[in-house]
Amino acid sequence: MPYRALRLRLFRRFDLRHDQADTAEIDATFRGGVEFRGTNLWVLMFAIVIASIGLNVNSTAVIIGAMLISPLMGPIMALGYGAGINDSALMRSSLFNLGLAALISLIASTLYFLVTPLTLAHSELLARTTPSIWDVLIALFGGLAGVIGATRRIKSNLVPGVAIATALMPPLCTAGYGLATGNLSYFLG
Repeated sequence: MPYRALRLRLFRRFDLRHDQADTAEIDATFRGGVEFRGTNLWVLMFAIVIASIGLNVNSTAVIIGAMLISPLMGPIMALGYGAGINDSALMRSSLFNLGLAALISLIASTLYFLVTPLTLAHSELLARTTPSIWDVLIALFGGLAGVIGATRRIKSNLVPGVAIATALMPPLCTAGYGLATGNLSYFLG
């Protein structure tokens, strides 16, 4: 097979445009998940409590459930989209809402860990106190997969996997545990 034909065949195989959603639909998808109010705010609060309980009782399944329902992916994906299309207003809004969600997560998880009678730090909490370059790489490649999945005409089950791989909720709740117990190594992670 000649080089040119092979190159064309490979290009067609890896071409992302063949099932790309309409530009307006992509834009609406990313902009729709930025703000935390109403439903998103309530779902965020529930995810915080679920993640905190999961960390507290050392339940991986419960923590994964919190990762799946957490709406934190919205502003994160919109931030990347805003950077990609050079929309500074969207980037500012995404950063503000992500910061707000992180603050709410810290406050709510700290309150939970202040009132819970369970105080022992189990392996699920300990696992989130020593981040590494591998965590950064997982977040980077998970985010790239998420962007591709979010721009497709037919949405796949990719987004839940990305939510699990790049989850922020458990580390934020671990930081809340650190604040509640006065252990800064958990907070600073």
